[in-house]
Amino acid sequence: MLLIGITGGIGSGKSLVAKILETLKYHVFYSDIEAKNIVDSNIEVRNQIIRVFGPQAYLKGEYNRPFVAEKVFANQELLTQLNQIIHPAVRAAFDQFCDKSKAKIVFNEAAILFETGAYKSFDAVILVCSPEKLRMERLMKRDNASKKEIQARMNKQWSDQKKRELTNLIIENDEKSSILEQTNEILAIICPH
Repeated sequence: MLLIGITGGIGSGKSLVAKILETLKYHVFYSDIEAKNIVDSNIEVRNQIIRVFGPQAYLKGEYNRPFVAEKVFANQELLTQLNQIIHPAVRAAFDQFCDKSKAKIVFNEAAILFETGAYKSFDAVILVCSPEKLRMERLMKRDNASKKEIQARMNKQWSDQKKRELTNLIIENDEKSSILEQTNEILAIICPH
């Protein structure tokens, strides 16, 4: 089984590429969605988060995303601790997904594969790049967030330039080039018939 990562900065369009792959009948695991499910439903993860952030991390049994986000974006050490709680659980869920899948290729869509070093466990990584201005516009619409909030999130991730040094499988989501064509070109490289 080939394990292929799909990554890119926030708002780059990696989920769009993942949806295209699903439409083409490939198996795709969404790390960010799984992480949200885990913090909502995994008791062990919940208890660890409460130990680090206090009882305010969960209000009436619900994960208090705004509270935790505010804490981690202001404090790199807290972000590291949160990632150390969530990432192993997400990785275990991905391993289970792969075990259940009978596919020859499995894709894993995840925001920070390079930043965490997780990219090393994949056979290849597809990087989705998009100009910062476009990403900013998309995120302001999608998340109803301010430029300052979005910039803070972007600053926690590596630049596209730094990520480009680690892969040659790149999709340019610049609203000029066809994402479908670029995806098909990469598929021809990954799995030539």
